[in-house]
Amino acid sequence: MKRLLTSAIAAGFAAALWAHAGFAQELAPLDSDTEKNRIDWSQLEMKFGALPKPSEGTKAGGVSKTLTNEYWRSLGEGYKKFADKAGVTVAYQAAQSEGDQLGQLTIAEGMVTQGFKVLLLSPQTDANLQPVMEQAKAANIPVVNVNDAVIPQAEHYVGNVQRDNGVRVAKWFKKNRQEGGKVAVIEGQAGVYAAVQRTDGFKSTIGENGKFQVVASVPGNWDRQQSYDAATNILQQHPDLIGFYCNNDGMALGVVEAVKAANLLGKVAVFGTDGISDAYASIKAGELTGTVDSFPVLTGEVAMETALRLVAGQQLPRVVATPQALITKDNFANYQGDEAKVREVLLKDAASAQ
Repeated sequence: MKRLLTSAIAAGFAAALWAHAGFAQELAPLDSDTEKNRIDWSQLEMKFGALPKPSEGTKAGGVSKTLTNEYWRSLGEGYKKFADKAGVTVAYQAAQSEGDQLGQLTIAEGMVTQGFKVLLLSPQTDANLQPVMEQAKAANIPVVNVNDAVIPQAEHYVGNVQRDNGVRVAKWFKKNRQEGGKVAVIEGQAGVYAAVQRTDGFKSTIGENGKFQVVASVPGNWDRQQSYDAATNILQQHPDLIGFYCNNDGMALGVVEAVKAANLLGKVAVFGTDGISDAYASIKAGELTGTVDSFPVLTGEVAMETALRLVAGQQLPRVVATPQALITKDNFANYQGDEAKVREVLLKDAASAQ
């Protein structure tokens, strides 16, 4: 039955994509990491001025992967913070789990008919919310694709450079484990843009000097228990492993538990991605080695600002790039504190990168 349902969903997506082929031809498929028509989040106001005051009664709709993951709850917090400041109403809904593609599609399609002026979509896969794009276009509703799967025909995307998540971790290994060694990757959901890019960024960078060997690269499907099980098997097969890179923090925390169970804490480095509070706590406790924080609250604020600028009729670049930073015990304190302080630090980071 499960196989039949999966096949039916896949067939439905394929039919929708075929039916919307004319729409798909209007834009080149989006690669949010390499798209040249982009702007850094820190440059929005300088280049486009202050946000025009939204019309009274403006409603924004956000559709997320799931609310069981802190990252997506924090993203919604960012939506609400900026919407409240702008005097806009926001509704934020999500599927029951990160595998409920059809449930997420149903939520998104419902929002098209509910009077929202703009939609902010974080799809579970690159394909499952594609059918919503033409529906929203026909209703004259702008859509912002917000981290981390990428809808190929999205006109606007807000998020970080996914490949750079893996690149940053690989550079840490090259700098801090100069003798090299065996490493492993716990991937997110197979085929999802963010998982593919993060994994590729790590593998291609770690392999540049020939000192490191990626001995395993397996999907953890964004799941902590699956990642614990996968890491346990990898450590049994490769007891001399020196480190893991995980495509998100939930998986990384599962891997930390496997490393602890194998009595290898302190010997095997473990990195995650996202910057959730549990990851910070684990770094502070000396367990998780680090995370690439993509600052979900700030990303939510930037995404909502972008959405409201589109509602106001501004012609924005296709991609608005949001910040990220590799967090370890060495720079942990720099990114702690209230949102205003963290924003100030990230603005300085952006200025120094120009």
